[in-house]
Amino acid sequence: MKLLIAGFGLRHIHLKGFADTLKKYNIECKVVVDSEIYDGFPSRKIRNWFQTRRKFNNLIKEFKPDAVFIDRQRHFGIAALKAGIPLFVHLKGDYWKEMDMARKTLYKSFPKRIALNQWDKIAKKCFENATVILPTCKHLDNELKKHYPNKKSEIFYQGITPSQWIPEKGMKLKHPCVGLLQGAVIWEKAKEMLTLKKVMESMPDVTFYWAGDGPYRDKILPELERYENFQWLGKLKHPEEVKKYLSEIDVYALISGIDMSPVSLLEAQILEKPVVATNVGGIPEEMQDNETGFLVDKENHDDLIEKLSIIFNDPDKAKQMGVNGKKFVENNFSWEKIAENFIKASKKYLDLK
Repeated sequence: MKLLIAGFGLRHIHLKGFADTLKKYNIECKVVVDSEIYDGFPSRKIRNWFQTRRKFNNLIKEFKPDAVFIDRQRHFGIAALKAGIPLFVHLKGDYWKEMDMARKTLYKSFPKRIALNQWDKIAKKCFENATVILPTCKHLDNELKKHYPNKKSEIFYQGITPSQWIPEKGMKLKHPCVGLLQGAVIWEKAKEMLTLKKVMESMPDVTFYWAGDGPYRDKILPELERYENFQWLGKLKHPEEVKKYLSEIDVYALISGIDMSPVSLLEAQILEKPVVATNVGGIPEEMQDNETGFLVDKENHDDLIEKLSIIFNDPDKAKQMGVNGKKFVENNFSWEKIAENFIKASKKYLDLK
């Protein structure tokens, strides 16, 4: 089997772990950045509006893939469909809810509304004509079924290479501390961090660090920077700085209003950190409540204070949660496990000799 994998940004780097693991099973993979091969309107890079499918066609001619795996619904997926190649669409977030939020927030202006509508048309073509859709958690699979009840789907969790995530020194933080590692790109996700205001008031001796950035940073920072026990670290380089950061913190907190399969939650657990995360979306599938950490109710600062206090007041429990977390991720979210499940699923949909 030959699989062409198209990703973008950090996801492109992340998917190399998947590709490298598949090679161990004699599956030939090629990982590319989708927009570098084929893009078009309404790409943020205007020069990409005039791209032809020449690069894509040459790539297909040379590599001859049995299937194409895309990490987002873009022009690359449309090109694969036109070429008649089986298309595996990885669905990472609640696309429909995120589109609705985008229309109400960042994409209100007329030009941005045109761009959003075009992205929506492209995505629908990818969803409707995909050989199979791969939602990143069971929760998202249920959402998918509401829109495409008859579409074939298989769960494709985020993966991690445990051997690459060894504790690493290099970042000095004030202890005791709680570390957040999340973006501020979607308001429904980011606004949940404002729950920390009363938490920080109640826990003045604990320092809260936020690593991340995004268009909603300026709505979050002015509120949280009022507290002396809060520090913003900006966006950290992945994986180098992220590894040092997660190695140094005492507790990892994922305070999100909506999330499906955050890689940072896996990374924190593989580094043996107890975790506290909002009980939304697919988050409960990526951790074990009371075993690797605690799930907390959305918008409930009292619940968050209680769970963090338990961890800080019981070092033995915190350490055991870290040990449990590493074992849980190794057993369920290593690329080895994800690759095995993918191979089993792909055999259902591809006629391979």
